[in-house]
Amino acid sequence: MPLSTQDIIEQTAEFTMKTYAFQPAILSHGKGSYAFDTDGNQYLDFAIGIAVASLGHAHPKMIAAINDQVSKMIACQASYTNETRLKATKLLIDNGCFDEVFFTNSGTESVECALKLARKWVYDNKSKDAHEIIAFRNSFHGRSMGAASVTEKALSQPYYAPYVPGVHFAQFNDLESVKVLINDKTAAIIVEPVQGEGGLNPATPQFLRGLRALCDAHKIVLIFDEVQCGSGRLGTFYAYQSFECCPDCHDNGGVVVESNAAPVEPDIACLAKGMGGGFPVGACVAKKEFAQVFVPGTHGTTYGGNPLACAVVACVLGEFASKGFLEHTRAMADLFNQELVVLQGRSNKLRRITGKGLMVGIETEVPIKEMISKLRQNGLMATQAGADLVRLTPPLNVSAEEIREAVAIIERTLKEDF
Repeated sequence: MPLSTQDIIEQTAEFTMKTYAFQPAILSHGKGSYAFDTDGNQYLDFAIGIAVASLGHAHPKMIAAINDQVSKMIACQASYTNETRLKATKLLIDNGCFDEVFFTNSGTESVECALKLARKWVYDNKSKDAHEIIAFRNSFHGRSMGAASVTEKALSQPYYAPYVPGVHFAQFNDLESVKVLINDKTAAIIVEPVQGEGGLNPATPQFLRGLRALCDAHKIVLIFDEVQCGSGRLGTFYAYQSFECCPDCHDNGGVVVESNAAPVEPDIACLAKGMGGGFPVGACVAKKEFAQVFVPGTHGTTYGGNPLACAVVACVLGEFASKGFLEHTRAMADLFNQELVVLQGRSNKLRRITGKGLMVGIETEVPIKEMISKLRQNGLMATQAGADLVRLTPPLNVSAEEIREAVAIIERTLKEDF
């Protein structure tokens, strides 16, 4: 006799460390923007593994790329390169401001790599005593010791202490709070261009430009954590490309001169999530001046850059770089925002709309856990960000019809009695 959904959930929970509370459904498969459970229910999936399945479920090109590479070679030691690795690397280099890549297996590993690279650069180029990091309140950078140390959540988890020393937290979008923390020992500033777990808060271009100027003036490494907000999520190949600002706007009251506007470029960026379209892979990318301080023996990986992962990355990033793909993403982001603004005018239960690109958050009058549960029951999958925000991260190739379907489900849910 086959096990019921509840039996499977309970038995899995019995033998699994309790880091997550399992949802009352078992997802069996997906197609495009939709996911299906073992009880036959269909969901419009605007969670997609928390901004991971950027091309949706069962994308035919991803399936073909995986099947082709699996039949050839899945893994080899990192000292051997391969054609898929070169393809993935060139896509990352050709579409941004970076010169070199280190492939990882997750966002956390990408952050760890970036922190180590920054520390090595300042050790070689600034001071052997420069080891301090400036991060931001409401940040999230991962769960390993280094990544957790630059995540504000570390302050509420004293049982993991001692953390990496020398980490200081400034206020997001407040340049003055950064300036007071800078000293001769400051090695790096790490920032999410759009805070994810902290509540989908976008940085202002002027703030990022100000960070760039501070780093240039004090020989500090600027790291952008684009794990969640990068990889096409904002409608640009890299997240940093969505934050254009004139070079001197931090001095002129924040007035952006459009004819002189340019993206604020970091020295290092951390990637993962959407770049693999659901396959576990990440990368740390850097400009040559910083990347070249890594030499054999300073860092390494077993699985990073393996042929299978790189075949997937080449496929996904190739789609991002294809004609019209990111233009479509930006159009769908505009449509989503417009439809939500219209809904907000009809419903007094929709308090706030936030985010950037297809990284959308809504705050409602309904308690967050109850709202997400009701949305799922009504056929829309979402996740939580921050204390009270519903996070909606659809596939980047989502259709206009699917956007409108999601908004209709949200409206129907808000009309229910809670």
